[in-house]
Amino acid sequence: MMHAVASLDGFIADDNDDVGPLFDWYFNGDHPLTDGAEHGPFAVSEASAGYVRPMWRSIRAIIQGRRLFDQTNGWEATPPAGEHLLVVSHRPKPEGWHPEADVPFFDDVAAAVEEGRRRAGDGVLAICAGDVGGQALAAGLVDVVAIDVVPVVFGSGKRYFGSVQGQHLLEDPDVVVQGERVLHLQYRVRR
Repeated sequence: MMHAVASLDGFIADDNDDVGPLFDWYFNGDHPLTDGAEHGPFAVSEASAGYVRPMWRSIRAIIQGRRLFDQTNGWEATPPAGEHLLVVSHRPKPEGWHPEADVPFFDDVAAAVEEGRRRAGDGVLAICAGDVGGQALAAGLVDVVAIDVVPVVFGSGKRYFGSVQGQHLLEDPDVVVQGERVLHLQYRVRR
């Protein structure tokens, strides 16, 4: 599954990597997403909770690119969903970064997906949208595109599908959930 929150015009951040109001919906409700405080104070609308909770529970491994790794400090080796984090980067893991953590770095998205699938077992492997997600889609490694669309227009920025080239057909959405200030959509990728 490729996933991220995006603006109506398809950006996951602005030109300066600022997400602006894209994540506001994570905090605009009274239904907590997690049982503990370890992943932050997420509280969403009832509709969003009914969609996000089971999705997050199904995720066993997450692949992120180096830009997101650097911005989040690799979520301190504890991803917001799942047990395993994998990183696609042409640069090595930062020296001294959580030496106890089993967070492998790959310079090839296909190798990361192969290992991510192994680690996910019968659960979901989530690939963060952006350049790495676009590479995985172009390589035929994505089964589902999940996007949480927020009613804002950025005009420019970091694209949901990165710099993917060519046309890629998706099925009609098989999940459509209207939350507060967000629309949750899932599309199967045509083969």
